[in-house]
Formats: sequence, C-alpha cells, structure tokens
Amino acid sequence: MRPLNEELFKEWLKSGHVTISTLLLQTYKQLGLSNENLVFLIQLKSFVDQGEGFPNINVIADRMKISRDDAFKEVHALINKDVLTINTKVDEEGKSKDEFSFDLLWEKVLLCLKQNNNEKMQMQTEIDSKELYQLFEKEFGRPLSPIEIQTLNMWIDEDHYKPEFIQMALREAVLSQVYSLKYIDRILLNWEKKNIRSKDQVEKESKQYRNKKVQDSISTSQPSKPVPMYDWLKDFKD
Repeated sequence: MRPLNEELFKEWLKSGHVTISTLLLQTYKQLGLSNENLVFLIQLKSFVDQGEGFPNINVIADRMKISRDDAFKEVHALINKDVLTINTKVDEEGKSKDEFSFDLLWEKVLLCLKQNNNEKMQMQTEIDSKELYQLFEKEFGRPLSPIEIQTLNMWIDEDHYKPEFIQMALREAVLSQVYSLKYIDRILLNWEKKNIRSKDQVEKESKQYRNKKVQDSISTSQPSKPVPMYDWLKDFKD
C-alpha cells in the first residue's frame, strides 16, 4: 500500500463535502430533470453549501468540461423547470447580492413523495378491496351482486371504513348467521355511533354484553342457557 500523501489528504479535507438527498435521486426524473440537469444541480449545490451563494458559472463549466454557453443553458433550464431561483438579498452594508435558491426544488420533491405515497395507498386499497370481495363471497357462499360490490366500495371510498374494520363487522354477522350487507351496514353504523374504532374495542363490547347476560342468568337462578350473540341492531330497534 502506498504511503498516504499528507498534503493531498489535507486538500481533500479542505474541499468539503456536498450532501445530496436520496429523495432527490429517487424523484429527479419525475421532476422532469435530465441526467445532465442533475449533475449540474449537484455542482451548483456544492458551491452553495460552501458559502458561495452565487458561484462563477465558468468554474462549473470547466469542471463538467462543457462550454460556458451550455453551462448558462443549464441554469436557464433549471429555472424554467421551477427547481431553481435567483434571489436578491441586501446585506448589513446595504449592498445587494444575488443568491441561488433550491427552495422550489425541495417543495417539488416533497410533492412527488406525497403523490407517490397516495398512489401506493390507492394501490393497497385496491388490493384490500379485492381481498374483501373474495372474503365476502367465501362467507356468503356465492358471488356478490353489482349492488353489493357498490356498497362495499361506498364503505371504503365514501364512509372511509378500513377493510379490516369491515372484516370485523362481517365476522360478527357470520357469527350471528345473518348474511346480509344491510345487517353489516347497521353493525358499522352502531360502532360509529359508539366510537368503536379498533378490534380491541369490538371484542370488549361483545365481551361486556356476554358477561352481562351471564350475570343476569345467575342472579335470577334460572337454568343456564346459551349466551346469544350480540344484537348489533338493538340500538336501532329501540
């Protein structure tokens, strides 16, 4: 191994480092940036990170081995794509100076992340919906009708019930041997009325009802009878 050149090492330390967000590398194509745009942007940012708010474009051109005109074309391209702006600031001495700003770039990166996240959520919702259809058809022992599929979609898209929440309502209906979406809809409305939002809350509600029935049967000294399933329509019947 060759001995480390101390002077070169010091020079390397003095040159500093430029930090590039992985998010930018993931989304720059979505922003409409070319590979050349990205490299020029990184070069520009390297100067700004070292305190040169408005670096000499000729230096960047020399680094990239491109002409001065091409370098200025890159600047204009980034500005036109709304990822780079030139701001004029006034210092303490009253002198104005120009600085490059990447604020629009980061705003666009965040917007891309939100869009990507929404698309992933939409895809997951579609997957969950498909699995939900299959589960209902399995429990009902028949294909769902177009109206029933529309009802399921309304629960998810309009009422914003989570698929797993609908599955819990289906389970309660199956345990009660009532294979009807209208019945399940009443279960969901009853839970919403009581602010029941989780599996634990559903199980707690059912357990409390069963325990109450057991206590009532003990207090009246009547022969024990099978504890009926929770009637989720009770509140609506009352």
